[in-house]
Amino acid sequence: MDVELVSIGNELLLGYTIDTNSAYFAREAAAQGIRVVRRVTVGDGPEEIADAVRAALERTGAVITSGGLGPTADDLTKPSIAELFGRGMTLDEGILEDLKQRWAKRGWPGELPAANRNQALIPAGATVIRNDHGSAPGIWLEDEAGRWCAMLPGVPREFRGMAREQLIPQLVARRGSAVGLVVRSRTLRTTGIAESKLADEMAELAKDPMGTRLAYLPGWEGVDLRLSVWNEPAERAQALLDDAERAIRAKVGAWIYGVDDDDLAALLLQQLRERGMKVAVAESCTGGMLGMRLTAIPGSSAVVDGGTIAYANHVKVRELGVREQTLAAQGAVSEETAREMAAGVRARFGVDVGVSITGVAGPGGGSPEKPVGTVCIAVDVRGAVRAVRTTMVGDRHEVRQRSAQAALNLLQRALEG
Repeated sequence: MDVELVSIGNELLLGYTIDTNSAYFAREAAAQGIRVVRRVTVGDGPEEIADAVRAALERTGAVITSGGLGPTADDLTKPSIAELFGRGMTLDEGILEDLKQRWAKRGWPGELPAANRNQALIPAGATVIRNDHGSAPGIWLEDEAGRWCAMLPGVPREFRGMAREQLIPQLVARRGSAVGLVVRSRTLRTTGIAESKLADEMAELAKDPMGTRLAYLPGWEGVDLRLSVWNEPAERAQALLDDAERAIRAKVGAWIYGVDDDDLAALLLQQLRERGMKVAVAESCTGGMLGMRLTAIPGSSAVVDGGTIAYANHVKVRELGVREQTLAAQGAVSEETAREMAAGVRARFGVDVGVSITGVAGPGGGSPEKPVGTVCIAVDVRGAVRAVRTTMVGDRHEVRQRSAQAALNLLQRALEG
């Protein structure tokens, strides 16, 4: 089954709001063999809405909209699409009563405002899609030729709940059992290797990714390798993904740290927990971002003892025991300083592992010898210290993010021996 998505809202076009609904629906629907073939974003105007839905109906006859079902004057999705289908608007007493009960239950004074009553108006002949997550009901409108439009609210929590619980099951039932084809994806997460190097290592495999589609998705955490299989029976799709993953791991497995939504910090905490080890961090240019990555994981208190933000040199000396001679001879951004920071924080907290980061995040502070983006990282595991110097690309925020990820990667390498 092919469908099209129309996202509605001026705020989407202006860039103030990101359309996460379309991405969510496309991903969840694909797993059920429902393929999104086009996504369009339009403003709140009735002509814009009608034009986009009309074009989609002519192409596929299956349209899902998000947004424009609220109580305000710019919520014009229902009347715009009703007119397109040649329908008038009628008051649904069931929706109205539900809205009144919601209003009273929340303890708001007075009667239900007239603006909210507009949410009870639906196109004649439409079917209501229940909303258990908010006040705006969804609408299913279908013509005599079987062309249909499903209208859902734009609030992500409501859209996702209704799509998951109501709309996708309805579409699966409508498709029937005659078509058992699905779309499946798997993401292999890499770090510590450049996209170009990864492409070189996988050049031959990329020419024929064993019945899958392969995409390179670079980001500050690393490069994700997205494998996708389209329009195959579920069992065959699973087998194709398994075969392709094995082939990729044979080529670049040393840089793969996880699959799909795996987070490197969470995986490392699990390893440390299983080994009965504790960790502390010493950070300069990242200012606590490494500690934040670790402590964002539930249960991290069993592994993470604490950390030190040693931004100034005298703090490195006083709190971490970095030698003034090292700072004078090598500078704050050096492998030697990073080593002493890692050893110092491990000793200060009395833990098994110390991790340190020191660098030039920019935009200023660089030099010909140590340009902006120069970062030194060290890991001390029970006295065995390893350090690296690297150069990060991007603005200040990206350099700091990439540095925290690189520190986690170095810790992973150290734990692997």
